[in-house]
Amino acid sequence: MKQKKIPLRKCTGCNEMKEKKQLVRVVKAPDETDENGQVLRQGEISVDLTGKKPGRGAYVCRNADCLAKARKARRFEKAFSCRIPDDVYERLEHELGEQLQDGGIKG
Repeated sequence: MKQKKIPLRKCTGCNEMKEKKQLVRVVKAPDETDENGQVLRQGEISVDLTGKKPGRGAYVCRNADCLAKARKARRFEKAFSCRIPDDVYERLEHELGEQLQDGGIKG
């Protein structure tokens, strides 16, 4: 019987290829546009613990060091092609820290 392929993704912090289950997905929701294609509102950036939210995703390891490296090198901004305000990074750090404390993320 053929073995199932394990999906791999690259961490934006340490640039290592790891199993998808070991990483946390950060997603930028699709932009809201009018009928002419003009952007009305940019998509929100959030942590996607299920891996099912619609939008462009970038992955980061489940530790604060990788998130700090990704922030310093502006890797999420490059992945999402937009500027990310500091409050979004703070919210990501808070959500990631909360999940690690609650044991909600298993890895």
